[in-house]
Amino acid sequence: MTRAVTFDFWNTLMWEEPGALRAARLRYWASALPDVDARALAGAHDEAHAQYFAAWTAGRQFLVTDAVALMSDRLGDALPAGGADVLVEGFDAGGRTGAIHACDGVDACLATLRGAGVRLGIICDIGLTPSPVVRELLERHDLLRHFDDTAFSDEVGHYKPSHEIFAHALARLGDPDPRDAAHVGDRQRTDIGGAQAMGMTAIRYNAIYDEDDADAPQADFVTADLTEVPALLGVGEVSR
Repeated sequence: MTRAVTFDFWNTLMWEEPGALRAARLRYWASALPDVDARALAGAHDEAHAQYFAAWTAGRQFLVTDAVALMSDRLGDALPAGGADVLVEGFDAGGRTGAIHACDGVDACLATLRGAGVRLGIICDIGLTPSPVVRELLERHDLLRHFDDTAFSDEVGHYKPSHEIFAHALARLGDPDPRDAAHVGDRQRTDIGGAQAMGMTAIRYNAIYDEDDADAPQADFVTADLTEVPALLGVGEVSR
């Protein structure tokens, strides 16, 4: 019996048009910091993003504050007084104004699971769009109401596939036996590997990002249609 299901956020609940977050951040900074060279800002941003990706891959936390510290160092005297605060604001504004959309079928999937009494959570690795903004995006698309709890890496202090973030999420969902829980996500290393290491059923959603590495952890189920998730778990029937 499935008692709890957790979902990844990026490319599972919602998706970004390619390059939209970067473009929105740079637009904000170009307006708020008109005297700072746009190419220098873009270069500092891209270096910070590369550092984030390396840290995420290694399982080391890298927050927006770390990105801003790196960018401030690279921009040096070109950044005016108060410029670091503007950089922070740009990461928030990028998430709020970038082209981010709900995945097809997500509302119906979540409503069916909730209607069957399944507890729902989010396990999300936060990059350079902080968790308060991610919550705003979920609220804007009327999705947050479906969830009993959220586990964001910048709040929990761990990225997937760590045991800690999955255990934290399940504990907040009533601490079900992991064999009675499932996780839905797009990444084999983090979502599939982390869930299976916990003993959870792992579902890879591949409609937005289709990672298929034969050497990486293999999902119990693969689907490009979120409305199939309840049936895969033997839960309810989706109303389309």
